[in-house]
Amino acid sequence: MKLLLSVEVFFDFVCPWCLIGQRHLQAALLLLQRERPQVHVHLQWRGVQLLPGLPASGLPFHAFYLQRLGSEEAVRERQALVRAAACVVGEDIDFSRIRRMPNTGNAHRLLQRAVGLLDTAHQEALLAQMFIAYFHQGRDLGDSRVLLDIAQRCGLEAAQVAGCLRDDGSPFLDGAGRAGSSVPRFRFNQGPLIAGAQPAEVLFAAMTDALQQVERA
Repeated sequence: MKLLLSVEVFFDFVCPWCLIGQRHLQAALLLLQRERPQVHVHLQWRGVQLLPGLPASGLPFHAFYLQRLGSEEAVRERQALVRAAACVVGEDIDFSRIRRMPNTGNAHRLLQRAVGLLDTAHQEALLAQMFIAYFHQGRDLGDSRVLLDIAQRCGLEAAQVAGCLRDDGSPFLDGAGRAGSSVPRFRFNQGPLIAGAQPAEVLFAAMTDALQQVERA
């Protein structure tokens, strides 16, 4: 019997915990595939802007976090904490390369447009390339030229996505979640939201619970 597991991930591109959560989710899905190969997974990435009020051109990255956390020491400690968590899942986040805290409205609109144009594998590739561009290469995800370059590398034509790449700083609103709300969050088969970059074992257990509820129905 084929079982369906709906997986929703609420995220923002500038949240390093979302990148870490993505890696934990990938591990959990691989475990599910091994343990329950009959399960069909429908994965949806639901964009939520953490900072919808940022200017279209973003803000200087270091100055933004210095104001947010209050001191250079606090910034160093927070970044060290994130880098340690990222290393656990094989990610080397290079904060020194990041120059801008971008407005992510365009980035979310691009991924939303891609859902209707690309197959699941290419959608995942686009998402991965956007994370890589920001956290590994320090590219500005608020720059429509950067986004267009990434889109084209993932198989999209400029004419297909130009209409969603605005330069007015307008917020991304698709009903997925309240702008500014915490991310990452996960939901399986419309169940309760699971907050934070939870370990793969926690996500796998939640998936199993969601499937067992379907089987008992």
